[in-house]
Amino acid sequence: MAANNRRMSGKKGAQVGSGGQRRRGLEGKGPTPPAEMRKGHVKQRVAAAKARRAQGRTPQRRTGRSASEYVVGRNPVVEALRGGVPASTLYVQQFIDNDERVREALQLVAERGGINLMEAPRPELDRMTNGLNHQGLVLQVPPYEYAHPEDLTAAAADAGEDPLIVALDGVTDPRNLGAVVRSVSAFGGHGVVVPERRAAGMTAGAWKTSAGTAARTPVARATNLTRALEAYKKAGIVVVGLAADGEAEVQDLAALDGPVVIVVGSEGKGLSRLVGETCDVRVRIPMPGGAESLNAGVAAGIVLYEAARRRA
Repeated sequence: MAANNRRMSGKKGAQVGSGGQRRRGLEGKGPTPPAEMRKGHVKQRVAAAKARRAQGRTPQRRTGRSASEYVVGRNPVVEALRGGVPASTLYVQQFIDNDERVREALQLVAERGGINLMEAPRPELDRMTNGLNHQGLVLQVPPYEYAHPEDLTAAAADAGEDPLIVALDGVTDPRNLGAVVRSVSAFGGHGVVVPERRAAGMTAGAWKTSAGTAARTPVARATNLTRALEAYKKAGIVVVGLAADGEAEVQDLAALDGPVVIVVGSEGKGLSRLVGETCDVRVRIPMPGGAESLNAGVAAGIVLYEAARRRA
């Protein structure tokens, strides 16, 4: 018996209990609050966005700004001003030859208003443009403020509509981005999502191709496009990828009736592997003429038209 007691008293010092912590850990925490009240939940973010709009404030959640851009040369500057590209300052070289394009640029700046007019010596313009042939005219385009991907779903909820969003995967031509923005605006979409890296951004070329629709159609930038698509899926949105070897044809896709994100890949490589695996379904656009692929702007426009037709 004594030996048994020695085995049981092997620990030295006083024995301390849990103080009731284990018992309290087993107690319930009450009913789960509704999704609209759970911090970080998509529905809570949507409700917060609606509340901000009801108070007349725009969403403050942004994914950052692009860098300032310079449009260089007489013809590009005039075309940018004609196309309504946002601009902050027009730099004009001192003692410039005053031809028709220079006069038109100055007239457009005066008519639009809100654009600073600065005179600068040629060496300064050379430095600003890294020695490009600016021909005495340099137009500064201000940084573009990108939306957050969830702002697009919040805008759809605010309008009482099912989200209709286009995501671009590996599209590097700003003109394609501008064309997609224009199609999204034309067919009642809620915005465009682009990756933060290795993708076209809202440059002057994209603004010009959008024909002014970029002023009312938001472009969101995602740090990781795959994660952004997964978040859309968790919010109940169907992710549809366009692929030449898709298992369904676009005209047969019933998902276009409801909340949907249309993912368009690059013309050469199509969808990346991870993005393709994230899509709920991959669809193809039938092309009886035998073309191998369509550029991003054309492909997005076809699917957006089909979605708009079904929703009408």
